[in-house]
Amino acid sequence: MSLVLAISVGDPAGIGPEVTVRALEAELGRDAALVFGDARALEPAFRAAGIALAAAPTPGAVTVVDQGRVPEAAVAARAPTAEGGRFQHAALLEAAHAVMEGRAHVLVTGPVSKAAVELSGVPFTGQTEALAELAGLAHDEVTMMFLGPRLNVALVTTHLSVIEAAKAVTAERVARATLHLAEALGRLHEGEIEIAITGVNPHAGEGGLFGREEIDAVRPGVERARPGTKAKLVGPMPAEAAFRAANEGRVHGVVAMLHDQATIASKLLDWGDAVNVTWGLPFVRASVDHGVAYDIAGQGVADAAGMRAAIRLAKKLGAP
Repeated sequence: MSLVLAISVGDPAGIGPEVTVRALEAELGRDAALVFGDARALEPAFRAAGIALAAAPTPGAVTVVDQGRVPEAAVAARAPTAEGGRFQHAALLEAAHAVMEGRAHVLVTGPVSKAAVELSGVPFTGQTEALAELAGLAHDEVTMMFLGPRLNVALVTTHLSVIEAAKAVTAERVARATLHLAEALGRLHEGEIEIAITGVNPHAGEGGLFGREEIDAVRPGVERARPGTKAKLVGPMPAEAAFRAANEGRVHGVVAMLHDQATIASKLLDWGDAVNVTWGLPFVRASVDHGVAYDIAGQGVADAAGMRAAIRLAKKLGAP
Protein backbone atom coordinates (compact mmCIF):
# COMPACT_ATOMS: atom_id res chain seq x y z
CA MET A 1 0.00 0.00 0.00
CA SER A 2 1.35 3.42 -0.95
CA LEU A 3 1.29 6.30 1.51
CA VAL A 4 0.20 9.89 0.95
CA LEU A 5 2.63 12.38 2.48
CA ALA A 6 1.47 15.87 3.44
CA ILE A 7 4.45 18.23 3.24
CA SER A 8 4.61 21.89 4.24
CA VAL A 9 7.65 23.53 2.66
CA GLY A 10 8.27 26.06 5.44
CA ASP A 11 9.55 29.60 4.96
CA PRO A 12 9.37 30.50 1.25
CA ALA A 13 12.42 32.75 1.66
CA GLY A 14 14.50 29.92 3.09
CA ILE A 15 15.78 26.61 1.77
CA GLY A 16 12.56 24.68 2.47
CA PRO A 17 11.14 24.73 -1.07
CA GLU A 18 14.49 23.70 -2.59
CA VAL A 19 15.17 20.80 -0.21
CA THR A 20 11.58 19.59 -0.55
CA VAL A 21 11.92 19.23 -4.32
CA ARG A 22 15.32 17.56 -4.13
CA ALA A 23 14.27 15.22 -1.33
CA LEU A 24 11.14 14.06 -3.14
CA GLU A 25 13.18 13.47 -6.27
CA ALA A 26 15.16 10.91 -4.27
CA GLU A 27 12.62 9.56 -1.78
CA LEU A 28 9.07 9.70 -3.18
CA GLY A 29 9.19 6.29 -4.85
CA ARG A 30 5.70 4.82 -5.34
CA ASP A 31 4.15 6.97 -2.63
CA ALA A 32 2.19 10.16 -3.27
CA ALA A 33 2.79 13.64 -1.88
CA LEU A 34 0.59 16.64 -1.21
CA VAL A 35 2.96 19.61 -1.09
CA PHE A 36 1.58 22.80 0.45
CA GLY A 37 3.20 25.89 -1.00
CA ASP A 38 3.29 28.40 -3.85
CA ALA A 39 2.25 26.43 -6.94
CA ARG A 40 3.67 28.97 -9.37
CA ALA A 41 7.11 28.52 -7.83
CA LEU A 42 6.97 24.83 -6.97
CA GLU A 43 5.40 23.22 -10.03
CA PRO A 44 8.13 24.34 -12.47
CA ALA A 45 10.76 23.14 -9.99
CA PHE A 46 9.15 19.70 -9.75
CA ARG A 47 8.92 19.47 -13.55
CA ALA A 48 12.58 20.45 -13.89
CA ALA A 49 13.48 17.66 -11.45
CA GLY A 50 11.54 15.13 -13.53
CA ILE A 51 8.87 14.58 -10.86
CA ALA A 52 5.38 13.82 -12.14
CA LEU A 53 2.59 16.19 -11.14
CA ALA A 54 -1.00 15.11 -10.59
CA ALA A 55 -4.25 16.87 -9.79
CA ALA A 56 -5.02 14.36 -7.01
CA PRO A 57 -2.83 12.03 -4.91
CA THR A 58 -1.27 9.49 -7.28
CA PRO A 59 1.48 6.94 -6.57
CA GLY A 60 4.82 8.32 -7.72
CA ALA A 61 3.51 11.86 -8.24
CA VAL A 62 3.25 15.18 -6.43
CA THR A 63 0.13 17.28 -6.02
CA VAL A 64 0.89 20.90 -5.17
CA VAL A 65 -1.81 22.37 -2.93
CA ASP A 66 -1.53 26.05 -3.78
CA GLN A 67 -1.32 28.41 -0.81
CA GLY A 68 -1.30 31.51 -2.99
CA ARG A 69 1.45 33.62 -4.43
CA VAL A 70 4.22 34.74 -2.11
CA PRO A 71 5.23 38.35 -2.91
CA GLU A 72 8.55 38.35 -4.76
CA ALA A 73 9.92 40.93 -2.34
CA ALA A 74 9.26 38.58 0.59
CA VAL A 75 11.19 35.77 -1.11
CA ALA A 76 14.02 38.04 -2.24
CA ALA A 77 14.44 39.47 1.26
CA ARG A 78 16.01 36.20 2.49
CA ALA A 79 14.95 37.36 5.95
CA PRO A 80 11.87 37.12 8.18
CA THR A 81 8.87 39.00 6.79
CA ALA A 82 5.23 39.22 7.83
CA GLU A 83 4.12 37.98 4.40
CA GLY A 84 6.39 34.97 4.58
CA GLY A 85 5.26 34.31 8.13
CA ARG A 86 1.58 34.26 7.18
CA PHE A 87 2.30 31.94 4.28
CA GLN A 88 4.34 29.35 6.16
CA HIS A 89 1.95 29.28 9.13
CA ALA A 90 -1.08 28.78 6.87
CA ALA A 91 0.69 26.04 4.89
CA LEU A 92 1.61 24.21 8.10
CA LEU A 93 -1.97 24.21 9.36
CA GLU A 94 -3.40 23.19 5.97
CA ALA A 95 -0.97 20.28 5.70
CA ALA A 96 -1.84 19.14 9.22
CA HIS A 97 -5.56 19.36 8.43
CA ALA A 98 -4.99 17.09 5.43
CA VAL A 99 -3.65 14.38 7.73
CA MET A 100 -6.29 14.92 10.40
CA GLU A 101 -9.04 14.69 7.78
CA GLY A 102 -7.66 11.46 6.31
CA ARG A 103 -6.45 12.91 3.00
CA ALA A 104 -2.85 12.03 3.88
CA HIS A 105 -1.19 9.49 6.16
CA VAL A 106 1.77 11.39 7.63
CA LEU A 107 2.96 14.98 7.99
CA VAL A 108 6.44 16.17 7.02
CA THR A 109 7.35 19.77 7.78
CA GLY A 110 10.03 22.00 6.34
CA PRO A 111 11.96 24.65 8.27
CA VAL A 112 10.04 27.69 9.49
CA SER A 113 11.09 31.04 10.90
CA LYS A 114 9.53 31.69 14.30
CA ALA A 115 10.41 35.37 13.89
CA ALA A 116 8.54 35.59 10.57
CA VAL A 117 5.40 33.98 11.97
CA GLU A 118 5.52 36.36 14.95
CA LEU A 119 5.85 39.30 12.53
CA SER A 120 2.61 38.17 10.90
CA GLY A 121 0.80 38.69 14.20
CA VAL A 122 0.49 35.04 15.21
CA PRO A 123 1.90 34.10 18.64
CA PHE A 124 4.26 31.25 17.79
CA THR A 125 6.84 29.33 19.78
CA GLY A 126 7.32 26.53 17.26
CA GLN A 127 5.70 24.00 14.96
CA THR A 128 5.50 21.36 17.71
CA GLU A 129 3.42 23.63 19.92
CA ALA A 130 1.25 24.85 17.03
CA LEU A 131 0.41 21.29 16.00
CA ALA A 132 -0.45 20.36 19.58
CA GLU A 133 -2.87 23.30 19.75
CA LEU A 134 -4.41 22.35 16.41
CA ALA A 135 -5.03 18.84 17.73
CA GLY A 136 -6.63 20.21 20.89
CA LEU A 137 -3.71 19.17 23.10
CA ALA A 138 -1.69 21.05 25.68
CA HIS A 139 1.93 21.68 24.75
CA ASP A 140 3.15 19.19 27.34
CA GLU A 141 0.87 16.43 26.07
CA VAL A 142 3.15 15.91 23.07
CA THR A 143 6.84 15.09 23.07
CA MET A 144 9.56 16.55 20.88
CA MET A 145 12.12 13.95 19.84
CA PHE A 146 15.23 13.86 17.71
CA LEU A 147 15.68 10.44 16.14
CA GLY A 148 18.90 9.69 14.31
CA PRO A 149 21.31 6.90 13.40
CA ARG A 150 23.47 7.42 16.50
CA LEU A 151 21.10 9.00 19.05
CA ASN A 152 17.38 8.89 19.80
CA VAL A 153 16.40 11.49 22.40
CA ALA A 154 13.09 12.76 23.78
CA LEU A 155 12.68 16.11 25.55
CA VAL A 156 10.69 16.62 28.74
CA THR A 157 10.75 20.43 28.32
CA THR A 158 11.27 22.41 25.13
CA HIS A 159 11.16 26.15 24.47
CA LEU A 160 11.46 27.57 27.98
CA SER A 161 14.15 29.53 29.78
CA VAL A 162 16.45 27.33 31.82
CA ILE A 163 14.92 28.62 35.06
CA GLU A 164 11.36 27.95 33.88
CA ALA A 165 12.32 24.59 32.36
CA ALA A 166 13.63 23.27 35.67
CA LYS A 167 10.32 24.25 37.30
CA ALA A 168 8.41 22.52 34.49
CA VAL A 169 10.02 19.11 35.07
CA THR A 170 7.26 17.07 36.75
CA ALA A 171 6.74 13.37 37.30
CA GLU A 172 3.84 13.42 34.85
CA ARG A 173 5.93 15.00 32.10
CA VAL A 174 8.85 12.67 32.70
CA ALA A 175 6.56 9.64 32.52
CA ARG A 176 4.84 10.87 29.36
CA ALA A 177 8.08 11.60 27.48
CA THR A 178 9.48 8.23 28.53
CA LEU A 179 6.41 6.33 27.34
CA HIS A 180 6.29 8.30 24.09
CA LEU A 181 9.94 7.49 23.33
CA ALA A 182 9.36 3.82 24.14
CA GLU A 183 6.39 3.74 21.74
CA ALA A 184 8.33 5.39 18.92
CA LEU A 185 11.36 3.15 19.35
CA GLY A 186 9.07 0.13 19.45
CA ARG A 187 8.08 0.90 15.87
CA LEU A 188 11.70 1.08 14.79
CA HIS A 189 13.37 -1.74 16.71
CA GLU A 190 12.62 -5.37 17.43
CA GLY A 191 13.30 -6.88 20.83
CA GLU A 192 13.73 -5.22 24.21
CA ILE A 193 14.23 -1.46 24.29
CA GLU A 194 16.46 0.16 26.93
CA ILE A 195 16.10 3.87 27.72
CA ALA A 196 18.29 6.09 29.91
CA ILE A 197 16.66 9.01 31.72
CA THR A 198 18.82 12.02 32.61
CA GLY A 199 18.70 14.21 35.67
CA VAL A 200 18.18 17.97 35.68
CA ASN A 201 21.15 18.97 37.81
CA PRO A 202 24.90 18.23 37.71
CA HIS A 203 25.58 14.61 38.65
CA ALA A 204 21.80 14.01 38.64
CA GLY A 205 21.57 16.05 41.82
CA GLU A 206 24.09 13.98 43.83
CA GLY A 207 21.41 12.68 46.17
CA GLY A 208 19.86 16.11 46.70
CA LEU A 209 23.12 17.99 47.20
CA PHE A 210 22.63 19.98 43.97
CA GLY A 211 18.84 20.14 43.87
CA ARG A 212 15.80 18.00 44.51
CA GLU A 213 14.33 17.71 41.00
CA GLU A 214 15.64 14.17 40.60
CA ILE A 215 14.14 13.13 43.94
CA ASP A 216 10.82 14.97 43.64
CA ALA A 217 10.08 14.66 39.90
CA VAL A 218 12.42 12.58 37.76
CA ARG A 219 12.61 9.36 39.77
CA PRO A 220 8.84 9.36 40.51
CA GLY A 221 8.24 9.92 36.79
CA VAL A 222 10.40 6.95 35.85
CA GLU A 223 8.54 4.75 38.33
CA ARG A 224 5.21 6.00 37.01
CA ALA A 225 6.23 5.03 33.47
CA ARG A 226 7.39 1.49 34.28
CA PRO A 227 3.95 -0.22 34.31
CA GLY A 228 3.10 1.29 30.92
CA THR A 229 5.98 -0.12 28.90
CA LYS A 230 8.04 -3.25 28.39
CA ALA A 231 11.14 -1.11 27.85
CA LYS A 232 13.93 -1.26 30.42
CA LEU A 233 14.24 2.14 32.10
CA VAL A 234 17.49 3.29 33.71
CA GLY A 235 17.81 6.50 35.70
CA PRO A 236 17.82 9.24 36.62
CA MET A 237 21.49 9.41 35.76
CA PRO A 238 23.94 12.20 34.89
CA ALA A 239 23.23 13.53 31.42
CA GLU A 240 26.76 12.91 30.15
CA ALA A 241 26.56 9.27 31.26
CA ALA A 242 23.22 8.79 29.53
CA PHE A 243 24.44 10.21 26.24
CA ARG A 244 27.69 8.26 26.40
CA ALA A 245 25.67 5.06 26.89
CA ALA A 246 23.59 5.92 23.83
CA ASN A 247 26.63 6.76 21.73
CA GLU A 248 28.21 3.42 22.66
CA GLY A 249 25.03 1.53 21.79
CA ARG A 250 24.31 0.41 25.35
CA VAL A 251 20.85 2.04 25.36
CA HIS A 252 18.42 2.66 22.50
CA GLY A 253 17.36 6.13 23.57
CA VAL A 254 17.63 8.93 26.12
CA VAL A 255 14.98 11.05 27.84
CA ALA A 256 16.46 14.50 28.48
CA MET A 257 15.01 17.02 30.90
CA LEU A 258 16.21 20.21 29.20
CA HIS A 259 16.19 21.36 25.57
CA ASP A 260 19.92 21.91 25.24
CA GLN A 261 20.84 18.64 26.95
CA ALA A 262 19.15 16.97 24.00
CA THR A 263 20.01 19.26 21.12
CA ILE A 264 23.72 19.63 21.87
CA ALA A 265 24.12 15.86 21.92
CA SER A 266 21.91 15.33 18.87
CA LYS A 267 23.65 17.94 16.75
CA LEU A 268 27.11 16.71 17.74
CA LEU A 269 26.32 13.07 16.98
CA ASP A 270 23.74 13.28 14.20
CA TRP A 271 24.20 16.63 12.47
CA GLY A 272 22.23 16.53 9.23
CA ASP A 273 20.85 13.06 9.91
CA ALA A 274 18.52 13.54 12.90
CA VAL A 275 14.78 13.97 12.40
CA ASN A 276 12.57 16.09 14.64
CA VAL A 277 9.53 13.96 15.52
CA THR A 278 6.45 15.00 17.49
CA TRP A 279 4.91 12.10 19.41
CA GLY A 280 1.48 12.16 21.03
CA LEU A 281 -0.35 13.80 18.13
CA PRO A 282 -3.16 11.86 16.44
CA PHE A 283 -0.83 11.48 13.43
CA VAL A 284 2.85 11.00 12.61
CA ARG A 285 4.81 14.24 12.22
CA ALA A 286 8.46 14.35 11.15
CA SER A 287 10.50 17.44 10.39
CA VAL A 288 13.93 18.55 9.33
CA ASP A 289 16.33 19.29 12.17
CA HIS A 290 17.71 22.50 10.69
CA GLY A 291 16.70 26.08 10.16
CA VAL A 292 15.67 28.19 7.19
CA ALA A 293 19.29 29.04 6.17
CA TYR A 294 18.49 32.38 4.55
CA ASP A 295 22.18 32.89 3.79
CA ILE A 296 22.28 30.11 1.19
CA ALA A 297 18.64 30.08 0.05
CA GLY A 298 18.03 30.40 -3.66
CA GLN A 299 21.58 29.43 -4.61
CA GLY A 300 20.94 25.76 -5.36
CA VAL A 301 23.50 24.59 -2.81
CA ALA A 302 21.29 23.54 0.12
CA ASP A 303 21.80 20.00 1.41
CA ALA A 304 18.56 17.99 1.22
CA ALA A 305 19.80 15.20 3.51
CA GLY A 306 17.69 16.40 6.43
CA MET A 307 14.47 16.46 4.43
CA ARG A 308 15.30 13.12 2.88
CA ALA A 309 15.77 11.64 6.35
CA ALA A 310 12.47 13.16 7.54
CA ILE A 311 10.58 11.65 4.61
CA ARG A 312 12.16 8.23 5.11
CA LEU A 313 11.40 8.19 8.82
CA ALA A 314 7.84 9.45 8.34
CA LYS A 315 7.23 6.59 5.92
CA LYS A 316 8.67 4.06 8.37
CA LEU A 317 6.67 5.36 11.34
CA GLY A 318 3.51 5.68 9.28
CA ALA A 319 3.69 2.29 7.60
CA PRO A 320 0.59 0.16 8.26
